[in-house]
Amino acid sequence: NFISRSLMEGQEIEIIWTIIPALTLIFIAIPSLYLLYLTDETFNNQISIKVLGHQWYWSYEYSDFNKEFDSFMIPESEMMKKTFRLLDTDNNLVLPINTNIKYLISSMDVIHSWTIPSLGLKMDAIPGRL
Repeated sequence: NFISRSLMEGQEIEIIWTIIPALTLIFIAIPSLYLLYLTDETFNNQISIKVLGHQWYWSYEYSDFNKEFDSFMIPESEMMKKTFRLLDTDNNLVLPINTNIKYLISSMDVIHSWTIPSLGLKMDAIPGRL
């Protein structure tokens, strides 16, 4: 039963530099998780828009107005100059200004990336998840 003396030295300092960072991380994590939950919560929505990603197109549904449509990507051969490649569609989603909107984004097949570049908005559409 040989135990090195260096293993038994400095036990107090090792406990201190393990516990203090752990407590600091917990102290930071709890309010951060609460704020993350609050930023995802939406209040006073005036319109709900359901967005479904498909293999090569998007389906939109204005659930408050019983209106739905599909939006297909414009082929490169039909694109005009100064347009967003792979982002322009034949039917664009029209959003009202000064309105609180709740987006329900999901996918039917694989993970898609839904974006509104002018607003700096990007969300991942994951199958089976809203």
